[in-house]
Amino acid sequence: MRFTSEQHLDDGVIEREFTLGEIPGTLWTPGAASGSAPAPLVLMAHNNGLPKADARLVARARYTAARGYAVASIDAAGCGDRPRTAAQDQARAELRRAMQAGEPVDEIFESFIGPLVETAAPEWRTALDALLELPGVTGPVGYSGGWAALGIRLAVTEPRIAAAGFFAGGYVPRAQREEARQVTVPLLFLLQWDDEGNPRQRALDLFDAFGSKEKTLHANLGGHTGTPWFELEDGCRFFDRHLRQQRS
Repeated sequence: MRFTSEQHLDDGVIEREFTLGEIPGTLWTPGAASGSAPAPLVLMAHNNGLPKADARLVARARYTAARGYAVASIDAAGCGDRPRTAAQDQARAELRRAMQAGEPVDEIFESFIGPLVETAAPEWRTALDALLELPGVTGPVGYSGGWAALGIRLAVTEPRIAAAGFFAGGYVPRAQREEARQVTVPLLFLLQWDDEGNPRQRALDLFDAFGSKEKTLHANLGGHTGTPWFELEDGCRFFDRHLRQQRS
């Protein structure tokens, strides 16, 4: 891992850009005012071609880091500044055309979200290995993000992840819906009740499928991007219970 820049932000958070081979990432950590104890790590992922610099992700990351966590995000293949394949561009173009025409889009999502998960999961595990070697960063590890499909794969295959917060707005391929039954970590699931792109019943069925003994559903009125700001605070309290108390 090679750090390429460092900024001290006005909320006391330190933001550092890094590269890990071909993978670009960002690490946000609490400033010196938060004390010298190692910070539990939270991974934040985005999909749909959005970069790690997406304003909503950065806002969540900074808020969480200011609460005493180390927060990391990387650009998946085909997202942010990473090159896209011709197949990814074709699938996204077909998706836009089908949505504008009001046609079914599930099979188009299946054709490229599934392969993205298969590529992204090993990269996130590589990043996790490197992040946990840094001074001031420690486990247990949490996962938080709109890319629920990737989070499901990591929660099933990565034993260092101790708790997960998922947003229900992204498409979850059938393979990951089956994997959801193997998820056993404590889970916070956020659902926008009027999400125009995510059928409500499918999200409720996914929540029901999770195998976690402790799982909580927060449902709020509003569309895809209308998640209330107070859910950030609730999410941090969720991680406080499962990442901090686990260490004490």
